[in-house]
Amino acid sequence: MPTDESLTVASDTNPDDTNDAGVGMTLLEHLAEMRNRLIYVSVALLVTTAISFVFADQLIDIFTAPIGGRQALESIDVTENIGIFMRVSLISGVVLGMPAVVYHVIRFIVPGLTREERRFLWLVVPGASLLFLGGVMFSYFVMLPVAVPFLIGFMDIPTRPRPNTYFGFVTRLMFWIGVAFETPLILSFLARVGIVTPQMLRQNRKFAVVGAAVLAAAITPTVDPVNMLLVMAPLLILYEMGVFLSRFTYRKRGSA
Repeated sequence: MPTDESLTVASDTNPDDTNDAGVGMTLLEHLAEMRNRLIYVSVALLVTTAISFVFADQLIDIFTAPIGGRQALESIDVTENIGIFMRVSLISGVVLGMPAVVYHVIRFIVPGLTREERRFLWLVVPGASLLFLGGVMFSYFVMLPVAVPFLIGFMDIPTRPRPNTYFGFVTRLMFWIGVAFETPLILSFLARVGIVTPQMLRQNRKFAVVGAAVLAAAITPTVDPVNMLLVMAPLLILYEMGVFLSRFTYRKRGSA
């Protein structure tokens, strides 16, 4: 027979808080949670991608400006042009849908958020979107003006790129630099929920330098050190920003 005390405790329990905490969730429940998050993200990306179709033609003009316009490209495949249109629309849809993606990814990876941490999450979401956009802008205004002339003029061999190759290079560069620009916000949020500490981040600074070098080498489209440093320097600055912000956001897990 349940006592009055147990009934009182049960009545005061918020089902939503219990679900958020992930207490006692089985493997199937975790998989169901992941499925639901993926559905939310997919629907959000479908909506933002559909909106991006309206502006895809203007975005193509923007993306081809560093190479001299779309006339500088040469298509050799029947379906290549429409494939580029779809690629640009999808990338634009990802940028527009970044708030929803960040929100659901964090809620799945870091379950059991307290009420205060959930409020902090609403600051993280728009901040992550702005940082991602900042990374895209950095790659467009800083990286591409240096990388494209270098690649096109290398060895003085006339080059007329295919649209598929050029847009693959541009969108890949913009996407990964945009992701890299999320570093300070990710570190500050992880410090907020007690997963990392400012001291831990400072002690592992040497690993951050190595990681930034490896990531810059993977992202950089050219092999020259100038372009690599153009990517590596902002990555290190972003890491230091994350270390600085973690000093203010850090809170031990479970503290009030």
